[in-house]
Amino acid sequence: MNAVIVAVFIMLVLSLLRVNVVLSLIVGAIAGGLTGGLTFQKTIEVFTNGLGGSAEVALSYALLGGFAVAISRTGLPNLLIEWVLKVVKKNGDSKGKTYSKAIIVFALLVIACFSQNVIPIHIAFIPILIPPMLRLLNELQIDRRLIASVLTFGLTAPYILLPVGFGKIFHDILAMNMASSGLTIDTSDIPVAMLLPTLGLVFGLLIAIFFSYRKKREYVTHNIVKVEEGTYSKVGIYFAILSIVGALVAQLVFDSMIIGAVAGIAILYISRSVRWNEADALLTEGMKMMAFIGFVMLSAFGFADVLKETGDVDTLVQQAAQIIGGSQALAALLMLIVGLLVTMGIGSSFSTIPIIATIFVPLSLELGFSPMATIALVGTAAALGDAGSPASDSTLGPTAGLNADMQHNHIWDTCVPTFLHYNIPLIIFGWIAAMIL
Repeated sequence: MNAVIVAVFIMLVLSLLRVNVVLSLIVGAIAGGLTGGLTFQKTIEVFTNGLGGSAEVALSYALLGGFAVAISRTGLPNLLIEWVLKVVKKNGDSKGKTYSKAIIVFALLVIACFSQNVIPIHIAFIPILIPPMLRLLNELQIDRRLIASVLTFGLTAPYILLPVGFGKIFHDILAMNMASSGLTIDTSDIPVAMLLPTLGLVFGLLIAIFFSYRKKREYVTHNIVKVEEGTYSKVGIYFAILSIVGALVAQLVFDSMIIGAVAGIAILYISRSVRWNEADALLTEGMKMMAFIGFVMLSAFGFADVLKETGDVDTLVQQAAQIIGGSQALAALLMLIVGLLVTMGIGSSFSTIPIIATIFVPLSLELGFSPMATIALVGTAAALGDAGSPASDSTLGPTAGLNADMQHNHIWDTCVPTFLHYNIPLIIFGWIAAMIL
C-alpha cells in the first residue's frame, strides 16, 4: 500500500471524525512512515526535524492574532456595525440586511483576491479583518461557511489564473519545472490554459453563494474584546486604519509577516490607541486565538517531510502512469486525482508542482496531449487540494478568523465546504480543459 494514500486517508478520516487536526496529522505521518518502510524512530526524527520549517509562520500568526485583537480595541468594528445598522434601518429590515450581506460578501471577495495579486499579503489580512467583523456577521445571520468559501476562493483562484504577485510565483514555478521535465512553454500561455479550470472555481463559488449557504444561520455573539458601543474616537479610528496600512506596508517591504505585525502593534502603542497597562492582556488574548493555526502549520510541515522521506510520492505518480495505458481520458482523470492526494497531504500547491511535473509532463507528451493541455493538467493537478486540505493555509487562514469566538469548526465548516465546492468542479473543468485544448 502506498504510504501517501495511507497517510492522507488516515489523516482525513480522523479529521472528519473530529479528532484534533494536529493529532490527526501526527498519527497520519506515523502510519505513512511505517507503511513507507521507515522505522518508528526514523519517522519521529523526520517529523520532528520538519517542524522547524514553519516556525516563522507560526510566530507570524501569533503576532497577527494579537494585532487583530488590539485593532478591535480601538472601536473600528463598532463603527462598521453602526454603519451597517444604519443601512438596515434606512432601507427596511429585510432589504437592508440583504443589501448589507451583498456588500460584505463582495468586499471580502475583492480583498481576498487582492491579497494574492494586487497587494500580495496572502492570509495576513484575515486575522486583522475577520475577528472584529464576527459580531456584524452574527447580526446579519450570515452563514460562516459562505464566508469561508468566499475567502478560500480569493486565496486560490487568483494565483492560478493571474501572473501577478503569488500568481507570478506559481506560474514561474510551473514553467520552470515543465521545462526541466522536457516541455518548454511560454508563461503567457499559462493564463489561457488555466482559464477553464479557474471557471470551475467560479462555478463552485456561485453554488456556495446562491444555493448552499444562502440561508440564515444563527450564532451566539461573544465580544472577543469587550468594547462598548459608541466609545471610539475619530483619532482612534484614524490610528487603527494607519496601523493596518503600516502593517501591510512593512510586510511588503521586509517580506515578513512578523515585521508587519510588530509595525502595526507599534503604531497602536505609540499613538496610545491601546493603553500600556492593557496591552499585555490584549496581545496575549490574541496570540491564544491564533495559537492553534501555528501548531497545525508546524505539524503539516512535519507530515509533508515524512511523506517525502518515504519516496512513495514518486512511486504514487509512477503507479498512476502504469495504470493509464494509452487512454487520454483516463490519464487526465488519474493525474488530477493523484495531484489532489499529494496536495491534500503536503498542503501547498507550490510544493506539489516539482513532484508531479517530473512524471506528468513526459507522460502527457507520450500520450499525445498538446502543450496547452499539459499546462492545464499539471497546473490543475497542483492546485487541487489547496482548498479543502486541513493543512493548507488557504483553509487554516479563514478558520483562524472565523473561529475567533469558537463557533466555526475547521473541518466541517471550512475544509468540507471548500473541498466540495472547489475540488470537484476543478477536477471536472480541468479534465474538460485537458480534453479540448
